[in-house]
Amino acid sequence: MPSKGKAKGNGWEREVAASLTELYGEPFVRVPNSGAFIGGKNAHRKSNLSEEQIRGFKGDIIPGPSFPKLNIEGKFYADFPFHQLIQGSCKQLDLWLDQLLTSADDGDVNILAMKFNRKGKFLAFQDHHLGTFHTGSNYIRYHNTNTNHGSWTIVDFDDFWRLNNIAVQRLSAKDNIVG
Repeated sequence: MPSKGKAKGNGWEREVAASLTELYGEPFVRVPNSGAFIGGKNAHRKSNLSEEQIRGFKGDIIPGPSFPKLNIEGKFYADFPFHQLIQGSCKQLDLWLDQLLTSADDGDVNILAMKFNRKGKFLAFQDHHLGTFHTGSNYIRYHNTNTNHGSWTIVDFDDFWRLNNIAVQRLSAKDNIVG
């Protein structure tokens, strides 16, 4: 039986998968036991897996078949130190970005989906997508000079998908069609 926190996180991952399944009309599913199989110290396992197998173990969500370059990590926590984003160093976010980027391949669209009790649902994407993705009027930019994660933009989860569903689909396609 998983802990209360793990069960909460699993539920958020299922919620993200269900939301994307509804949005795109393709099956998105939660990765069993999350993405640890090829993440972190297990990255070497990629060399023995097919492209389809790797897709099934990246991040926390297995994307639909039209999204081979989509990598999503989900986190649901009671609280989050938003003030540290402004201060330029948020260890919690840096840890999550490490987890997300460890399983990523070049050209992936990497998304961190976050939910916090009584605060809402948020999403972080890499700033090199700012020319393609729309942020809406409310967003936070984050860059920690002590990591190699680059710069990230944090936006409202639902607004992001409303404004960027087509762009995500195009960028996540096998041929990364942009336009």
